[in-house]
Parts: sequence; structure tokens; C-alpha cells
Amino acid sequence: MNGEMNNSKAIEIDNVVIRFSGDSGDGMQFTGTLFAKLSAILGNEISTFPDFPAEVRAPQGTLEGVSGFQVHIGSKKVYTPGDEVDVLVAMNPAALKVNAKTIKKNGIIIFDSDAFQTSNLQKAGFKTENPFEELSFPETIQLIPVPLTTLTKKSLEEFDLDNKKVLQSKNMVALGLICWLFNRPIDKAYHFLEKKFNKKPNILRVNIKALTDGFNYGENLQLSISTFIIEKSYETPKGKYTSINGNKAVAWGLIAAAEKADKHLFLGSYPITPASDIMHELALRKDIGVKMVQAEDEIGGITMAIGASFAGCLAATSTSGPGMALKSEGMGLAVMAELPLVIIDVMRSGPSTGMPTKTEQSDLFQALYGRSGESPLVVIAASTPDNCFNYAYIASKIALEYITPVILLTDGYLGNGSSLWKLPKLEELPEIIPHYVKPGMEGCKVTTRDEKTKIPYRSIPGMKGFCHCNGGLEKDYTTGNLSTDPINHEKMVLARQEKINNVTNIIPDIQIEGNEDADLLVVGWGSTYGHLISAINLLNNEGYKVALAHFNYLFPLPKNTEKVIKRYKKVVVCELNTGQFAAYLSSKISQVNFFKYNRIQGQPFTVNELIAYFKQLLS
Repeated sequence: MNGEMNNSKAIEIDNVVIRFSGDSGDGMQFTGTLFAKLSAILGNEISTFPDFPAEVRAPQGTLEGVSGFQVHIGSKKVYTPGDEVDVLVAMNPAALKVNAKTIKKNGIIIFDSDAFQTSNLQKAGFKTENPFEELSFPETIQLIPVPLTTLTKKSLEEFDLDNKKVLQSKNMVALGLICWLFNRPIDKAYHFLEKKFNKKPNILRVNIKALTDGFNYGENLQLSISTFIIEKSYETPKGKYTSINGNKAVAWGLIAAAEKADKHLFLGSYPITPASDIMHELALRKDIGVKMVQAEDEIGGITMAIGASFAGCLAATSTSGPGMALKSEGMGLAVMAELPLVIIDVMRSGPSTGMPTKTEQSDLFQALYGRSGESPLVVIAASTPDNCFNYAYIASKIALEYITPVILLTDGYLGNGSSLWKLPKLEELPEIIPHYVKPGMEGCKVTTRDEKTKIPYRSIPGMKGFCHCNGGLEKDYTTGNLSTDPINHEKMVLARQEKINNVTNIIPDIQIEGNEDADLLVVGWGSTYGHLISAINLLNNEGYKVALAHFNYLFPLPKNTEKVIKRYKKVVVCELNTGQFAAYLSSKISQVNFFKYNRIQGQPFTVNELIAYFKQLLS
């Protein structure tokens, strides 16, 4: 390790992966988010991965309490947060130990030397006073000890703060140092701090002082590493960009859809990890007429939303796996009553409470089949944090135009992670034309529908000449009255199914990415897109022939699904569950032997593991 100071010039690099890691109370999530936002407004591509424990505050200094935020920034398209870390910022020995296997051989570890005391080393399970030797780090890894605790105390000695409050600003000193290391102008960071702490001026001054002193520490001492420059992405189309996480993107997609459809937006929900931020974001938007009600429970949330839909709102409810189970009866009611409704499931590791802060794709079967009776509805899935906006908008469009509930699947990886997002213009978004009654249709029944598409004509209570009743009991196809006639029931079941089947007329065909003449077709859905396309691009660059078919529309499937899949001799389905999408495809497509690659560890795939498995299939 080179411990000498130098005056090296800045080195230009294409991309870098940085991980901020410490106790769950060390502010790692805020620090990483701020650095990601700063990089986004400077024109870099970004992908982030927040990874934190479920406990509100796990014991300090323990492995179980480690919270991390990983950010991948680049001058070209970035698809994933990265498998391995170029720079680790470790606030304590536990953070070092938890992340030891992820550091690249030529990586950099910046650590708080004040925290590497005997007591903290023992809490983290180290047996010696030299954790770096104990972890067998190669000499190519550069260690940068920085007395973050001491620096923070000295920085804030002019403020009347107790020791606990002072140490809460260690993360800002660390962020300032990383901003220096990667040539990030901290005046841009001031803007974000001012926005967050605009009502707490003293806290704002404290954070700005700590941030500035962290930057100046690197600037004045010229630490034993070169600084780095990552140019902005010139591949990105012109426009206004920001960093956005999936939950916020979902909220904004719903807002945009309500505005486009000229509807009031109503969200009825109950707090649940990792979906609660959708509620929080929409609660802030009262200024534009958004109505958000925190219900007493999950059932109350969806039934409130159903009532709002009946009254003419664009209605939505958000939840995660356990909440989906509780909402199932409400979803069945919305199917039977044929009311537009958007149900957002931000999936997590289950079942039950499971691992609530970890990601998984294990709610697919629940979304497809988890209701009583013949209860068809549309199921779609977002695949990146930024396109959560698009698919929330599309879910709303389908719900209003086909008069049906629509389930939008995201997960903890998408909901908490962020990526670069181009702010769209409302006039550029697709039109939303709700399927309403037309002039001259006065007196039509609640079951009156377009006989070609089987979409019912909606009327809103209070519209003159369109008085009607609705509910969960079966209705006569012609009169709209309650009916228990067996032949009529079958006719209504088939009509509701045909309506959903006809959604295939508006969804796009599945597209092949990579090498269309591939020896191996990789199939994925939802949040696995970034890792799959990264692995496929790298393999094709090595001379292999691999293609990707990635699904966002799950029920109904795109029209050309069977045709595309049967073009390839080898097909592997990759998903973060035990093989639900593979089983679903097998039920729809005969005579195809699907290989499966599954992971259920609460973590996304890594690109390296996918490459290794695909090479095995190709050998």
C-alpha cells in the first residue's frame, strides 16, 4: 500500500462503482442518494442499489446492522449498480467485513480510522487488530485511512451540538471527500441540502459545513490517490434529466395519467415496506389535487380505491406481497364490478413478513391467479426505476380504456433504486380515452358493452339518464339485473375474459435484443432486465451468440410470444423466484424445454454469475 501523499493529476474513466456503508443510523442512504442526484444533474448515467436491514436500528457496530448504498455512475449507458465495488467508504469494521468480497482487486477502501478500535473490531467478529490482513486483501487494494470522527468533531466545534448530533454529520464529511475524489462540484450539493433542510436552518448550516470541510480535506492534503473525472454521457438524448427511484416514478406516472385523462387521482393504501414511499410522494401533491388516504388496513385501502373508481376517479392502491393477499377479495370485486383500478405491488422477500427490505419476484403467481373464481385482470411489470413512470402511466391507461383492474409489479430493487430519468412532456404521452357512455346511450345498463371488444361502457354516478347499480353479485348480460342463471354466468365470465384477451391488440410485440441468430435465448421479466442485458452484451462482445426476450406485459402475453420463443433451440428463463414465469410460459407454450436460472436470496442477480451460467449452457 502506498501511504505517501502525491499531487497526481485527475484520471479520466468511463465509469465507477462506489458503495457507502456503515451503521443503519449513519445516513448511508441519504449520502448515496445525494451523490447519485449530483451525478445525474452533471449528465452521468446512474444506477443505484440501496441495501439496508429491516430493523429500525440494529445494534451499532454489528454485521446485522450494516446499511449500504451502492451507486454506479458512467459516461455511457449504465444498466446495473455493478457486481463489484471500485471504492468502498467504510464507516466501521462491520461495514468493511460485510462488503469485503465485493471489492475489486484494484479497488480503494476509504475508512474511518477512528472507528477501527478494539471494541468495534470485536463487535464485527474480527479476531485480530488488523482486519485488512485478516480478510486477506491483496496488496493491489489501496487503503486510505481518514479520521472521519475527529474531522467531524473539529469541523462542527463552533456549533452548540452534543456528541451524538455531531457524529450524525460524519456522512457529510465522507460525502465531501468523495465529491473531491470524483471532481463533483459541491455547490450543486448545497442545492439539494437546502431543499431538504429549508425549514431547519441550523441543521442545514451544520451539513454544509461538514460537507465543505470533507471536500477541503481531500483538496488540501492531496490524499494518496489520484482524483477521477467521469465525463457526462453524450449518448443520452437531449432533454432535462434527474435521478428518480422507482417508487417516486410510479407516483408521478399516476399523476401524469390522471392529468392526461382529466381525472382526479385517488390513492387508498396502507403503509408497508417497500411500497410506502408511493404514499409519501402522493401525499405531498395535494397542491395539484391528488387525494391520498391512509386506510386502517390493506382491505380498507383497496375498497376505498374501488369506491373512488366508482365515483369517477383514477383510483389506485399500493402494497407489497402480504398486502396483496389481503387485497385479493377487493380485486375480485373490482373484476366482477368491472371498475378501473391500478394495484401496485412492490414485491419483497416473503412469505409473510419475510425479509421486508430485500427484493424478490415471488408474487407473480399471486398476481396472475391469487383471487377467487374466474377473475382475469391485466398484469404488467416495470423493468427499470425510470420506466416505473411509463408502466404506471400505461397501467392507468389500460385500466381506464378497458375498464379493468391492472396489477403493476415492481419490487424493492426498483422501488428503492434509482436511475437517470428524462422528464417527459405531457403532450408527448399517449392519449388516454376512458371508455365512457356516449350521447344517445341514455338508459343503457351497467353491463352494456362494445360487442367487438367486450369493454363495458362506463357511466359516472350523477350523470343524467345513466342511473345504475353495481357490486359483486353476478349480473344479467342484457338487463344488468342480478342473475344466478348458469348460462348467463358462463356468458359473463367469458365476456370478462375476452375483454382482457383483447388487450393484446394494444400491447407491443416482444422484441429481441442482442444477437437475433443466437444459440441461446434468455428470457426475463421485470427488474432483472439490467443484469440480463449487461451479461448478454458482454457475451456477444466475446463472440458468443446470445439473445434476450424481456417481458413487461405478463397477462395477457404479447401476441408473438410463442413464435419468438420457438425460434430458438435453447431457452433459459431467469427470475428471482423458484421458477414461476417459467412454469407460466410452460402452461402457455407446448413442446419447449425451458431451462431455469433462479435466485431467492433477497438480492438481485450479478452479471458475473449470469455469464458463467450462460457459458455453461452454451458449452
